[in-house]
Amino acid sequence: MFRRRIPTLILSILLMVCSFASAGIAASEAKEIKMVASFYPMYIMAKNVTRDVPGVSVQNLTPPLTGCLHDYTVTTNDMKKLADAQVFVANGAGMESFLNRIVAGYPNIKIVQLAGGIPLIKGEGNEGDNPHVWVSIFNAMIQVKNLGKAMEEFDPSHKELYAKNTANYVAKLEALRQKMHSELAPYKGNSIITFHEAFPYFAQEFDLKIAAVVEREPGSEPSAQELADTIELVKKNRVLALFSEPQYSASAAGTIARETGTKVYVLDPAVTGPDDYDAYINIMKDNLKVLKQAFQN
Repeated sequence: MFRRRIPTLILSILLMVCSFASAGIAASEAKEIKMVASFYPMYIMAKNVTRDVPGVSVQNLTPPLTGCLHDYTVTTNDMKKLADAQVFVANGAGMESFLNRIVAGYPNIKIVQLAGGIPLIKGEGNEGDNPHVWVSIFNAMIQVKNLGKAMEEFDPSHKELYAKNTANYVAKLEALRQKMHSELAPYKGNSIITFHEAFPYFAQEFDLKIAAVVEREPGSEPSAQELADTIELVKKNRVLALFSEPQYSASAAGTIARETGTKVYVLDPAVTGPDDYDAYINIMKDNLKVLKQAFQN
């Protein structure tokens, strides 16, 4: 009896060994995806959409304190990050001036431009379309959905997980959007002055009026005449608040504040921040507090 069972026992052992070997091969052949995001807000979106997806890693291309990518030139170290990447996540809409260089230099990388399908605000004169779409929470939700769909198509083996992550993050953004709409409703139509072209989509969503933009590009200090015109505008229209940004100098804002008595507050366009899944949401919650404080004073 025992001898008859030996072949069966050996066969069972061989089947187990083959099974473990197959599993090992499958694990070793599991798809690894390296994603590179163009800058901070795209990085936070990518982290949320790919959360806990096996084999997927996300890296931010530009240094953490870069801010907006106006005239940013990619460095050799930046390009090295793309050497073994499979997916590049960009805002698009003209934000990444270096995007054509990446397309030409890395033809095998899948480029995902998240601003697709979002109506763009036209710039004045020779200015191009305003690319700061993510500062609107509604637009950020569209961008997250665009990325989720792109990743489902690129990595269908984890389609359900991408869909789940996308839905979870969009739900958080929708809750934030509703909260901000509710609490900012009493201030619809209020006029503000900003020091960068980052907030037109934000103002559009919450029905605020941008009376003037003092520094259209970071570091482009306004002329004496532009400052004088802005000071006159503040006095004439009783603008309630001036909003600078944490990433840039507020020297011009200080000058206008001294001449008009208008207070300066800080609004954050979410272009820098901590490496945290809820960073964008927390930044927008802080912006809500700042706006309410400004309008209630």
